[in-house]
Amino acid sequence: MICIIIPTYNEKENIFKLIEEITKLIENVNIVVVDDSVDKLDALKKIDNVSYIHRGSKLGRGSAVLEGIKEGLLKEKNKIFIEMDADFSHDPKELKKNIDYFQKENLNFLIASRYVEGSKIINWPLSRHLLSKFSNFLAKFLLKVPINDYTNGFRFYDKNAAKHVIKKCEYSKSTGFILLSEIVLELYKNNFKISEIPTIFVNRVRGESKVNFNEILNSFIGLVKLYFSTKINKN
Repeated sequence: MICIIIPTYNEKENIFKLIEEITKLIENVNIVVVDDSVDKLDALKKIDNVSYIHRGSKLGRGSAVLEGIKEGLLKEKNKIFIEMDADFSHDPKELKKNIDYFQKENLNFLIASRYVEGSKIINWPLSRHLLSKFSNFLAKFLLKVPINDYTNGFRFYDKNAAKHVIKKCEYSKSTGFILLSEIVLELYKNNFKISEIPTIFVNRVRGESKVNFNEILNSFIGLVKLYFSTKINKN
């Protein structure tokens, strides 16, 4: 079984359509929606293959993914765990191809990377391009993991990697997007098999971006803290 975790925050206009698309494309799928919106989406509870977790306040994308993975691990039949955004920036049509590659290469962890050959980013303003490039350059410079995209949240885990991430990161002090980099580092230093695959990343066409200046600043601060914590642990 495939378990897909979708963190949401004010994505009412996207989430039902995304679930419909996923279930058309992927058989034997469980979907876990972790919703930080104030208003509940009770209609999600009526969809057979959907588990709906309503947290009611903006606690961060990273913690939402961890809560979703933890929920997915409760079902023994779930073997592959996928996280993706609710705003269609991650194309559900890529799921089958990525799952096939994940299984063929016998991977523990796969990132749909915006910064490998064959990838493309559509409709991002220059400021977002520059910010993303810089944050990934800084992450690679500090953390030394040989990947290109630390911050895209379109990711695939096998059960071993999912269990490890919950064990090591569930009580992490990292919040928001910095937890994406912490997960990468944690899996890499514990010798999980990691790879990247090209993706077409499309800037949202419905709703509003959740990225703001405070999140960006906190991510940079968190990345520096993560670097120093790694150095301390080595010593």
